[in-house]
Amino acid sequence: MTAQDTPTQGPIGRALDAARGALDVLYREMIKFGVVGAVAFVVDLGLANILWHTVLDDKVTTAKIISGAAATLVAWLGNRQWTFRHRRSRPMHHEVAMFFGVNLIALGISAFTLAVSHYGLGFTSTLADNIATIVGIGLGTLFRFWAYRRFVFAREPL
Repeated sequence: MTAQDTPTQGPIGRALDAARGALDVLYREMIKFGVVGAVAFVVDLGLANILWHTVLDDKVTTAKIISGAAATLVAWLGNRQWTFRHRRSRPMHHEVAMFFGVNLIALGISAFTLAVSHYGLGFTSTLADNIATIVGIGLGTLFRFWAYRRFVFAREPL
């Protein structure tokens, strides 16, 4: 029997086991959240670029809000059905309202970042708009992960 095979004994051992389990859950959630976020990111940035180069070429913030809303729908489906499925504890309509509320705030963070860059700082090239969008999505993502775990999918993992 190796040291890894021996059962942990005492309160310190149990506390360490609990901490390892909590970190394992956090790690798995972060990986899944990242995968879902990557898919939503492609939807967000891809749709924004399509809109910027077609029907909303002069309305970058409007295009960003539309693309962000589409990406939010993709993210809700992915996070509800995969990332945080073991945490669901609220009626679905509460969860949906909270999810979209959190994402509305995150979308505001992203749109604000783009608006400051494009209109406030005068960086109006497509490259600058894409960079501002990526920065805004990054800031919004940090907020979303914290808020999903804290409020939307708040139940302790099973």
